[in-house]
Amino acid sequence: MRDIVLFLASELEDRYKLESHFSPPFEKLNKGRKLFTLVLVAAIFVVVGIIIASQLDLTPLSNARAPIALAKYGAYPVVEVDGEQQSPFVSVVDKVQEAVVNISARSRESTEVPWWHQRRPSASSSGSGFFFRDDGYILTNNHVVQNAANLTVTTASGYHYEAKLVGADQQTDLAVLKIDPEEEITVIPFGDSDELKVGEWAIAIGNPFPQQGLDRTVTVGVISAKGRSNLNFGRETPAYQNYIQTDASINPGNSGGPLLNLSGEVIGVNAAISSPTGGSVGIGFAIPINLARSVVPDLIATGTVARGWLGVWLGELTEQEARRQGLDAVRGVKIDSVFGDSPAARAGIKKNDIILSLDGQPVNNNSQLSVFVSQTKSGTPIDVELVRDGERFRVKAVMADRDLSLASMQERSDDFASVQWLGMELMTFTDEIAQAIGAEHVDGVYVRRVYPGSPADNSSITRGAVILQVDKEPVKTIEDLVSISRSLQGSSGRVPVIIVEPDGTIARKVIRP
Repeated sequence: MRDIVLFLASELEDRYKLESHFSPPFEKLNKGRKLFTLVLVAAIFVVVGIIIASQLDLTPLSNARAPIALAKYGAYPVVEVDGEQQSPFVSVVDKVQEAVVNISARSRESTEVPWWHQRRPSASSSGSGFFFRDDGYILTNNHVVQNAANLTVTTASGYHYEAKLVGADQQTDLAVLKIDPEEEITVIPFGDSDELKVGEWAIAIGNPFPQQGLDRTVTVGVISAKGRSNLNFGRETPAYQNYIQTDASINPGNSGGPLLNLSGEVIGVNAAISSPTGGSVGIGFAIPINLARSVVPDLIATGTVARGWLGVWLGELTEQEARRQGLDAVRGVKIDSVFGDSPAARAGIKKNDIILSLDGQPVNNNSQLSVFVSQTKSGTPIDVELVRDGERFRVKAVMADRDLSLASMQERSDDFASVQWLGMELMTFTDEIAQAIGAEHVDGVYVRRVYPGSPADNSSITRGAVILQVDKEPVKTIEDLVSISRSLQGSSGRVPVIIVEPDGTIARKVIRP
């Protein structure tokens, strides 16, 4: 700015000298122009001084809360409070930080030890949570409290309370605890995670590395992505995934803590990270608070969650199929098969249909459809937009209760129960399943789901395959597979598997546990 002013002054001075040299008769006029020039230069300096003094912010600032402006050194937002500039995160943290609690869980599990000891002390773990009701209800992750015999909650004041597990849901990795507080507690209101925009600010509060006493640590980042799914966290992987991704640091011990917006509302429950080191590398995941909204009332009322059921097996929508159906993108869910007498069957949904939206909400992938259906209560009619043979149309489907529907199916087939092994969810391949997927029945075990990155996934085993043989032993039921898997425990060798591929071909795979 200083160089610009000097340049303008120099130009004006040169112009005055030039006019004086070539126009002697107008000397008096030039003297007037010289005086005008000096006044103009002085005015420019005054304006520049005002701008510098106000740090380039000419907007009037209120004493309560100023509009967001650029900080003096960088692009972080600042607000003005009582005449002082500060980070906008300060007011959020001041408002909700004391709502965050530390949760210590002592496990029920104990391990046999040498004969001169009775039992090894049970394991304990720690995580985070937060009050969402002023009568002592706390929201956290299921994996923080799973298999716990004793739960202790420590509040911001340092008070310790014995907590009761009100309800837990492994499918969404959420749990609700209850204490009887002897102090006034702070609660965090729920926001609307559906309204989030990628790039918005996100604030995480939790208790990382609890052994170091780092309670209520605050980290800041942005919403990196929405709708993350198909993530594999080992045995604790939830079935329903619609994660918010953030680069706000989340570390061991942060699980169950709140992810907040600039209004001080919780928009997610911090749950997991993706990291090659075990520590934060800027890829963290939070459960959307709108998903929590749908399960918390059930957890408080009954301790479990009632879910909707459409009655379909989901396939994979390929680029080739999307083009053939006239879609402009590979977005939607292909129906692999429909269960008889299910809500989908009664609505007229058929195999190979592609679902594009449910109640006007676009459905881009299998995970989104599963989450939507799970959140819809039994008896609720939903509008389903389909494409079949290139033609779009709509049908009405009335949701059924998932647990009641599966229980009814289990009564007709005692082998319907599923187990997990080497990254696969498996169930006995029954006549009913074969009919539902339009395949010929064979004696074996049906691969209902394959977790990304698992040993089965690495061996190219896909959903819809039927396992006929494991380690040269025939497999006809889940019980056969469980027996064989137990005999293989502790083995690090490669396990040969014979399967029927979804297209009906026989293949040999090798899995390394």
